[in-house]
Amino acid sequence: MKSIYLNAILIIMLLALASCVPISYPTQKSSTGSSYQVKSGDTLYSIAWRYGLDYKRLASWNGIAVNSIIKPGQRLKLYQPRIPEPTQVVSKSSETPVATKNNLPTKTVQPTDVNAKSNRWIWPTKGVILNTFSVDKLDRRGIDIAGKLGQPVYATAGGRVVYSGNGLSGYGNLIIIKHSDTYLSAYAYCQQRFVKEGMQVRGGAIIAKMGRHKTTTARLHFEIRKNGIPVDPLNYLPKR
Repeated sequence: MKSIYLNAILIIMLLALASCVPISYPTQKSSTGSSYQVKSGDTLYSIAWRYGLDYKRLASWNGIAVNSIIKPGQRLKLYQPRIPEPTQVVSKSSETPVATKNNLPTKTVQPTDVNAKSNRWIWPTKGVILNTFSVDKLDRRGIDIAGKLGQPVYATAGGRVVYSGNGLSGYGNLIIIKHSDTYLSAYAYCQQRFVKEGMQVRGGAIIAKMGRHKTTTARLHFEIRKNGIPVDPLNYLPKR
């Protein structure tokens, strides 16, 4: 009887100790050390698009200009390198700096983005919307518009073609247009592309023919990204 009582006391003590141990929850894997080896046909914009990054940040992290030509075999960091903390230097001078005309703070005027939610955006093709935008699904980062195989695909706004190829998995024949430092648009599943990288296009210009994704019906997958982040195209396109 005594041994049963002692065993019960021991079990209670073990349970109490177990409750004090902190629970370890899985954490998101750090991207530190991640890199990408450039392949033939890649551009800075297509790589940023593939990984959901802002092309300006990607260029900055790798110490290159946004219009730099990247070559196959080149490795690009997909993360922000750590910047060493600056060493504080104590000035021996006790003089108080005098505000002069040259060192007075000036007001920085930010450029206006003419494409932001304005009537400058037009529909990239005619047809019925099959799938709408969803932030929770990777395959719904834009909208799918149904149509007829081979029908025209239009540039949603003026800009420069920064990618035209089929190197991004899941997009088929893809065109990416840079409209400003902030906005990019993409046109996937094209049957035929009429534009090349570096070309300037105006809004409404025919840039491709509508194709299909694998065995699906004819459709255009259309995306808009703001600073590398997918946004709902229906918030930018004219109501119809």
